[in-house]
Amino acid sequence: MQSLKLGFVAAAMVCALWAPAQAADCTRIAAVGQMLTHDTAVLFSTNALKNTIASKGLIGQGPVKTTCEDEGATTTCRSSQMACKGGTPKSCLGAWLCF
Repeated sequence: MQSLKLGFVAAAMVCALWAPAQAADCTRIAAVGQMLTHDTAVLFSTNALKNTIASKGLIGQGPVKTTCEDEGATTTCRSSQMACKGGTPKSCLGAWLCF
């Protein structure tokens, strides 16, 4: 019974130390899209986010969060997502075109 408790404590310590190490490999990436209509601003911001993550060799984790503001003639959208190491960087021309 004593060794079982010691095993659980050891496993908890390993998990506690491993979680911050994994969190250090992740970061929140954001991108902005500004267009005349709401739908195209969302499209531009999410595509810019996807390509920015790919250019850095990261892999997106979790949902994409997008917020938009109408500014009279244009709409500006900001998209963000957590991204973690694990991919290979892609060749991109800015945030808009990746190969």
